Amino acid sequence: MATVTLQGNPFETAGDLPSVGSTAPQFELVKADLSTVTLAELAGKNIILNIFPSIDTATCAMSVRKFNEKAASLDNTVVICVSADLPFAAGRFCGAEGIENVLTGSTFRSTFGEDYKVAFTTGPLTGLLSRSIVVIDGEGKVTYAQQVAETADEPDYDAALAAL
Repeated sequence: MATVTLQGNPFETAGDLPSVGSTAPQFELVKADLSTVTLAELAGKNIILNIFPSIDTATCAMSVRKFNEKAASLDNTVVICVSADLPFAAGRFCGAEGIENVLTGSTFRSTFGEDYKVAFTTGPLTGLLSRSIVVIDGEGKVTYAQQVAETADEPDYDAALAAL
């Protein structure tokens, strides 16, 4: 288990993120239109997984906006904003915000939180995902992983982009 904080209070997650250099675990996430996106179908592309608890919080929403802005200039790269939110909530947010350069991926029908070790296992956010970034190269290898120590803080966007 890994420990992160929420407003200074410690909570545990399912474990440690996949390590840099390891093969990324397979995933299947549900997009806003209820179709799925998988790691396998994105083979050959760089992938940034922007993982967070809920689109309905300020920091999570900010990370989606920032990656949407930065993703517009990235070649051969897909940014997927991953949360346990229902696809409808993510779709509503992106539509209202004019977000078009990232995909949203809901974990509501998957084991993503356990597979990537980001599911909260204790505290008020149990079952939601800890704020993390995982960058995967075109060969399916993890090139960057960050589990943000304080859930209310933003991830290190620059380090994630540098890993591409």
